Amino acid sequence: MLGLRRKYIVSLVVVIFLTWNVLMYFVLISRNPGKTNVESVEQHLMDLQGDLKKQLVDNEQLLQSLRKFRQRALEVKAQKVLKTTTKKPDPPKTKANIDPATVKLPILMIACDRVTVSRSLDLLLKHRKDAERFPIIVSQDCGHQPTADVINKYVKDKSVESHIKVPNDTNSNIHPDLSDIKLPWPQRKFTGYFKISRHYKWALNQIFNVFNYSAVIIVEDDLDISPDFYEYFSATFKILHEDDSLWCVSAWNDNGKNGMVSDDSELLYRTDFFPGLGWMMEGHTWQELAPKWPEAFWDDWMRAPEQRKDRVCIRPEICRTSTFGKKGVSRGLFFEKHLKFIRLNSNFVPFTQKDLSYLKKENYDEDFKKQVYDVPEFTIAEVTSGNKKHLKAVRVTYSTKEQFKSTAKKLGIMDDFKAWGSKNGLQGNSELCI
Repeated sequence: MLGLRRKYIVSLVVVIFLTWNVLMYFVLISRNPGKTNVESVEQHLMDLQGDLKKQLVDNEQLLQSLRKFRQRALEVKAQKVLKTTTKKPDPPKTKANIDPATVKLPILMIACDRVTVSRSLDLLLKHRKDAERFPIIVSQDCGHQPTADVINKYVKDKSVESHIKVPNDTNSNIHPDLSDIKLPWPQRKFTGYFKISRHYKWALNQIFNVFNYSAVIIVEDDLDISPDFYEYFSATFKILHEDDSLWCVSAWNDNGKNGMVSDDSELLYRTDFFPGLGWMMEGHTWQELAPKWPEAFWDDWMRAPEQRKDRVCIRPEICRTSTFGKKGVSRGLFFEKHLKFIRLNSNFVPFTQKDLSYLKKENYDEDFKKQVYDVPEFTIAEVTSGNKKHLKAVRVTYSTKEQFKSTAKKLGIMDDFKAWGSKNGLQGNSELCI
């Protein structure tokens, strides 16, 4: 209706202007019959052409004003819809008024265009014993309708609390930005990473600023989970909440491959490397990260010293997640060489019944250092010779990035690194215990 009205106003203005100029032309001719020569006609046509150009400029300005008016009207309408569809948040929770034993720990699943999202959701539902404490929220990017249809089946039977996605009409839920990201030619191959980072920021803002949760467990739509996935995060949340030197808990061990990990499924460690792939953080950490969240490669950015600030994460010896997503934005990078060999824990460990206070910094660091230096040291050549297989653990020392990469390749572990030592480089020697 607004578009038709706009066209009508513009047409009316043009007709009135042309009519006025024609009438003026005949009036002038009637007053000056002696000046009807060719030169006077040409001059008048030139004047008329100038007036028409000016009128076109005025019309364009009018159109711009109408467009702005229409855009503002749509924004006001969208805000009204948002107010009626979004629940009013509870008062924000702080560290002081959170009970670690009962705080809700929502599962935020980041989804895109995998209809196999049902595989991940089925496992999350299978192993979940407390639906109220662990609500499941799926945030879908990409606008892939077949995937949205799969997710909506879980929403309809109320096994999934919310599906925040692209709206099909103006009355739908709030949604992530699906617009194209324009990048210079050399960076266009990384467009997917820019969209993922944008989606993560939007979804985490929903969790903490709209749903108003105090913490979150983040998974993706290509992860399997272990039977004690929820038990693990329930128990470690208390440590995360109480120890300021921690900033995340991860279910992942980058080197957790078959044949390379202990059979002790209770082993947990502190690590200064951000593992990701099924991880938990608190809201105050997000409020710190959100204002400077990167446009792309968010996980590598998390590993930089400027973000980590000497804080560490808890991670297991045996992974509590594994990935089946061979195809994705990374195009299978590391999947064939590492990821498909990751061992997923199959035993249920009652972590909530165990004392995990050893993971706090004041209890952990000295004990771990003692464990490392009590282990016999060998060169990488001695370790790979096969003569030390009878030993439970050995220690290999390296001092440079190049030595680390060479050692890691010979041991068959991840040789990828994103941040190294401090801002001024590696400080002292480091030990790799295997």
